[in-house]
Order: sequence, then structure tokens, then C-alpha cells
Amino acid sequence: MNQYQDKNICVVGLGKTGLSCVDYLLAQQAKVRVMDTRQSPAGVEQLPSNVPVHTGGLNPQWLLESDMIVISPGLAVKTLEIYTALQAGVEVVGDIELFCRAADKPIIAITGSNGKSTVTTLVAEMAKAAGLKVGMGGNIGIPALSLLEQNHDIYVLELSSFQLETTYSLKAIAATVLNVSEDHMNRYVDLEDYRQAKLKIYHHCQTAVINAEDPLTQQDGTVRAKHQVSFGETNADYWLKSENGKQYLMAYEEMILPCDEIKLTGRHNYMNALAAIALAQSAGINLQGICTALREFTGLDHRFQLAHFAQGVRWINDSKATNVGSTVAALTGLQVSGKLYLLLGGDGKGADFSELAALINQPHIECYCFGQDGEKLAQLSDQSHLFDTMEQAIEAFRPQLKAGDMVLLSPACASLDQFASFEKRGEEFTRLAKLS
Repeated sequence: MNQYQDKNICVVGLGKTGLSCVDYLLAQQAKVRVMDTRQSPAGVEQLPSNVPVHTGGLNPQWLLESDMIVISPGLAVKTLEIYTALQAGVEVVGDIELFCRAADKPIIAITGSNGKSTVTTLVAEMAKAAGLKVGMGGNIGIPALSLLEQNHDIYVLELSSFQLETTYSLKAIAATVLNVSEDHMNRYVDLEDYRQAKLKIYHHCQTAVINAEDPLTQQDGTVRAKHQVSFGETNADYWLKSENGKQYLMAYEEMILPCDEIKLTGRHNYMNALAAIALAQSAGINLQGICTALREFTGLDHRFQLAHFAQGVRWINDSKATNVGSTVAALTGLQVSGKLYLLLGGDGKGADFSELAALINQPHIECYCFGQDGEKLAQLSDQSHLFDTMEQAIEAFRPQLKAGDMVLLSPACASLDQFASFEKRGEEFTRLAKLS
């Protein structure tokens, strides 16, 4: 008998991930109930008719009657009803915990405030180019439990701090915290609380890949991986060599590739590439696969992506910059021959924006702020303009654009105050760009 058979299990939160949990647990012959705080959650119509559903809130009685609660990453364990059940001895886990208990192939695990989708996809491409069957998912694309149905050689998972909070059995062959900067401060007590959630990725890990430039990514003394390697511009195992005006991606003293042979550009992307190489090599992926993927990978949509180029003006869609650290990464080392028109705004999730001030207070940068936290952002620079919407902001500066200028959407905020998702925000930016 498997560990879930005939157990009362409550799945809290639907959507793609919740449905994957229901399907998995029903296949394990568990007795499943479902609840969601939303009145009409996505996916409710796809549930089997024999699965009881409670919507529009949490059902404390169902929670207390459960042997296990499988909670959506969107809901905090500290939520009163969940915490009460936990105190009463009910086990609370997430879908990643269920996956880790069942997975029998190596797992590469990636978290960080910024860059994790790029690094996850790049590592998966490296493994594919090396001839492996790769299951990529988690916080990106496919829910992790859905990957178990396929015959994979290796798993590459992007994991959020929310997912890591309820994960205990992850034993990654290689894992990284790419960086830690303020995000989700409406969920965590402080930055250290958020960091500790991220650091759980190193528990029981074979090789920890740390960012030599960010002390917050480094392991605490209490739980350490068996091995540790580092990436960074200098003073790291995986580093960036500059020689005769050219840059090279290095692994120790071995040159992996010249930077001009890869399609990713910008310092932050070179750091992403170094992290991916370190993870891939730690997991035994061959160098040929690593180099093939680096040469072919063009980056992800909405991540510092060229949306439009006309009359000498570059329009860059970095809508995935949903926190301050991501916008800092986009601006650091950015070279523009003309003026930079920077679009900032949305829902800042309680973040402190002050780190941006030093970067944006430059003669060639004008900030066009919009949305819920637009006013706060506009206060960071004397060269700021405030609008209700992104469209109004773009229409205001469009007549001033000249060859050599750049328009950068790197909002430092979530999109949900005005858009259905960061993807929708990026698509709208691209539509407006193409009117030029």
C-alpha cells in the first residue's frame, strides 16, 4: 500500500498546480477534498464529480479532519485556518514536496529573486543538447507532479520561496539561490525571513552554487550542501574574463565560450550563463551540450527582450522585472548612446524602492511612472513624470524620441493592479512600441 492510500487529503487552491495534485492523489487512491478561497476558481469545472469542493473561503472542519493538507504556494502557511490545523498535528505540504518524495531521477533546483526562469530554461536546454530527456517545471510552465508521468533522465525545477516553504524532501544534485533582493515583503516578516525560505533549497543538496557577489545567497552554518561552487564576475569558480576588449565565460581556468558567441547580452545575463554552466557541470552534463545551448538560447519572452526597433530607437520589454532587484540588474552596466526613457510602476508588493534612486538619477535617464505605486517611484528622481497608465506615459514621450534613444519597460513592480499578468503588460508594451 502506498503512503497516501485511503488517507484524507485536502488540496487547498486549484488552478493548474491544484489540479495536478488532485490527479496525482486520486491515482494514489487517496480520499481527496478540494477548497479554494475564490468563489469560482480556475479549473473547478475539470474536477471529477466525486471530489467534494468548498469555494469562497477555507473550511476549518475539513482541514482538521485531514491526514494531510496540500497547500497552494499562493496561500501562506501562517494563514489562521492552516496554522490551526498544523498546530493540531495535520501535516501541511506543497506539490513540490509530493514530487520530491516520488521522483527517482536527479533534480537540479533553481531559486532567486531574479533570473530564475532564464537560468532554469537555459540549464534544461543544456541537458537536452547533451542528449538527456529533461523534465522542466515547477514555478515555470508545467506543474512538477505532471512531469512524473513521463520518462525523464533529469528534472530541472524553478522553485519560488513560497514553494520551498512547504518542501522538506528535496535532495538536489545541484541547487542555487541566484540572488536575494526584496520581494514579497507583504508575505514575509523581513528580508531575512524571505532569505531563509530561499535557503531551504540547499538542504540535503550535493552541490550548492552560490553567487560570490551576494552574501545573502551563501549557505548558513546550520545546513550545508556536500560541495560548494561559486559564480561571479571575479573571485569565483565560474567567472568572467576580460582580455583585449573581449569577455569570456570561464570555469576555473578553462574557457567555456567567448561572450560574443552567445545570444544573451548584458552583464546580468552573463551572470545567468555562469550560474547555468556551474549547475550543469555539477550535475554531470557534458561540455558539448552546455556550449550548444549557450550558442542557441535567445532568452525568454518579457525578459530584457528587444520588442521593436525603428528610427534608431530600441524598445526593450523587461516586463518580467516584477521587483526592485530585477530592475537594478537591468540598469547595471546598461549602455545607451542617447536618452533612456524608463517605464516604472505597478504593485510594488510593499518593497523599498530606494535602491533605484542612485541608478536612475542620471542626466540621460527620464522616468515615466504609472500604476498603483507610480507616485512613490516618481519621488525617487527629479526627472520623473507621473501618469495613470503605461499607455499615457508612452504617448507623452513618443514625440521626443530620437535615434540612439532606448525605451525600457522594467517596472520594478507586479502587474496585477492594471494587467492580468506580466505577460499581458509586456504584450501591451510591444503593441504600443510598434505604433512608432
